[in-house]
Amino acid sequence: MGLLDTGSISRVFRQYYDNDTIFIHYNHTGKLGTPGRYKTGMKIEAILSLIMCVFIVLENLLVLIAIWRNKKFHLPMYYLLANLTVSDLLAGVSYMVNILLSGANTLRLTPLLWFLREGGVFITLAASVFSLLAIAVERHITMERMKLYHEDKRYRMLASVAGCWSVAGLLGILPILGWNCIGKLVDCSTVLPLYSRYYVLCCIAVFIAILLAIVVLYVRIYLLVKGSSPHMSSLRGGGAKKSHKYMALLKTLTIVVSTFILCWLPLFILLLLDFFGRVGWSWILYKSDYFLFLAILNSALNPIIYTWTNKDMRRTIVRLLCLAKEGEKTQCFGVLMSECSSQLDRSSHRHEALNTTLSSGNAPQSPTRTSFA
Repeated sequence: MGLLDTGSISRVFRQYYDNDTIFIHYNHTGKLGTPGRYKTGMKIEAILSLIMCVFIVLENLLVLIAIWRNKKFHLPMYYLLANLTVSDLLAGVSYMVNILLSGANTLRLTPLLWFLREGGVFITLAASVFSLLAIAVERHITMERMKLYHEDKRYRMLASVAGCWSVAGLLGILPILGWNCIGKLVDCSTVLPLYSRYYVLCCIAVFIAILLAIVVLYVRIYLLVKGSSPHMSSLRGGGAKKSHKYMALLKTLTIVVSTFILCWLPLFILLLLDFFGRVGWSWILYKSDYFLFLAILNSALNPIIYTWTNKDMRRTIVRLLCLAKEGEKTQCFGVLMSECSSQLDRSSHRHEALNTTLSSGNAPQSPTRTSFA
């Protein structure tokens, strides 16, 4: 009988609707022995996670509305930022669904529903990570070419967006297509009892490669900006502010990279421990929810990191929060909002030259075409 024998395929897909499969796999990995984990009721950490998910959805929705309302953000340079925002918003929604279907509800799921529950979180988080890589690649290309935006950039952005979701979707559906451990308990992951450990290792390898690529790209961006200092100094009146500009760039890039590492590396380490250890060999493998929480937290931080340096984006969001129309003077929360807005503008003034540099190399351009995305 071959691997694609009709009877074998039929038997495998019948197991996708068998509730006992979930029980067997969770019992094998020792998860059913976790006190109170699969009883009715929602734990405090699940409630806090749901609150965070609501926050993620609302803040990313706010950024999407800002992009839609302000025509300045309809340029191709903002496509990747919009894609990152959509993927983070969907990550919040999918994790919310995941929480509601976890706990006691886990044992009521069929394997098919379990794959959909876990796959939804994986695909949206993967799309977010791939979007971060695409943004880093685009910034590097822009700096290296030292050119203004051209029409072909639109097609490159659309291709990047399509690529992010295509690769994320492909990786996410592999388990439901057969790369799982149903019927092969020895290959099962403790953290994700229906996933093959080798599938988990493959995903870890992909994400670690992305992490390293993002670090390398941002280091190169810093070196490119630093290497262009003689030309920039002659254009902008000498090198008096050169050191300050380098520190602002280094600070911004450090925040971008370190946030990604701090949110994702703990989960990578946990899954590596899961792969190389025996089934249920350590109590920490049963605390995976905390590690996934950190990874989801990255979707809450991305809108802050990728929008606060853009003055136009910040002003649009403030106007949305204050229900002010375009052109009207924003007067909400009285003097407090005005002072806060002006302080943000002053604090980010030093980043404006940085944003211009990262978006179009050394070529000067109008403020409306500057972006850190």
